[in-house]
Amino acid sequence: MGAMIRAMRWRFDPLSLVWAVALFFILVLLATVGARWGWLRSFFGDVLAVVWVYFVFRTFVAARVLPLAMAALGVGLTVELGQFLASAWHLHIPNRALRIVLGSTADWWDVLAYAVGFAAVLGIESLRTTVTAARPQASVPRPSTPVR
Repeated sequence: MGAMIRAMRWRFDPLSLVWAVALFFILVLLATVGARWGWLRSFFGDVLAVVWVYFVFRTFVAARVLPLAMAALGVGLTVELGQFLASAWHLHIPNRALRIVLGSTADWWDVLAYAVGFAAVLGIESLRTTVTAARPQASVPRPSTPVR
């Protein structure tokens, strides 16, 4: 694990920022307009939240997919643990917007949604790598070598 962390470098990736901003707007729409959409808002929103955190990390950190995806999953699980502890200790977040963003009730379905988001990140990145590798590359003329 230490080698993975040492391999991380700071950088800026504009395409990842575009994805992070687009996913943020979708999450905001789900939290506001989609408030009455039941499982779509809650489950799919949690799936997208992990994907969004991944793209936020990827915007600023150059690292392999797995460590960044694990970090995004860790953020989701940490939020869920915080919800559980707040409930167990009878704590209440007074700010309504923060309660919507962080949630207020711990639920195993949320943990499943975070795991699905983690798997979605791995699938998206695997598909992206496959498509990039299959894309024809421009041919570069090679110097001719004499035939012996």
